[in-house]
Amino acid sequence: MAVTGLTKSFGNLYALRNLSFSLNKGEFLTIFGPNGAGKTTLIRILSTLTKASSGEIRIADFSFENDSEKIRRQIGVIAHQTFLYENLTAEENLRFYGRLYDVENLPKKIETLLSEVDLQLRKKDFVRTFSRGMQQRLAIARAMLHEPSILLLDEPYTGLDQHASEMLTNWLKRLRSAEQTILMVTHDLEQGMELADRIAVLVKGKLVLNQAQQEIDPKKFRQTYYDLVEKDKR
Repeated sequence: MAVTGLTKSFGNLYALRNLSFSLNKGEFLTIFGPNGAGKTTLIRILSTLTKASSGEIRIADFSFENDSEKIRRQIGVIAHQTFLYENLTAEENLRFYGRLYDVENLPKKIETLLSEVDLQLRKKDFVRTFSRGMQQRLAIARAMLHEPSILLLDEPYTGLDQHASEMLTNWLKRLRSAEQTILMVTHDLEQGMELADRIAVLVKGKLVLNQAQQEIDPKKFRQTYYDLVEKDKR
């Protein structure tokens, strides 16, 4: 993915200001930022739910401006909102999304993913009976059903208990080992640092840091992050 000069404004209010960054195949990029930094706006634009005011985004050989339908098939999204239908079963939800994306060998793919997120014994149960953690696990299966080339995560740990958080972390580690390309936005410094290959900080719609994780001292990063956020308030 290559993002160049990305800007999003709502009247005179700028949510994103001239963002430029790239995401290589198999790379895990975590973008940190406080509330109101523009993180969710960025994810909405990258997932084609919102149009940018200006700038260019490309995934592989596809342009967001000219190939939006092809782009959608390249992207999987996991957010606080699960995009699941509560009055359908786990299996029915995956079948619905699988048909939407014309997934081949759909029954087998559904069984495999339900097993991987440890929900195979609950596949006939309605989603409304699931805990927050179970719904998030099913949302992971939904997002991976069409084998996206890029996975976008918007504050995926929000509302999860300790057990569900650990399961999500382990799943993301497996995806990272399998060289899945991932972009996660979060304000959770500990989780984001642990998983990432590269770290960025977004403050008031501007990238104020973009650096390889191995070049950052984890013990000092919390203070570095706070300094960057506070500096922009002055």
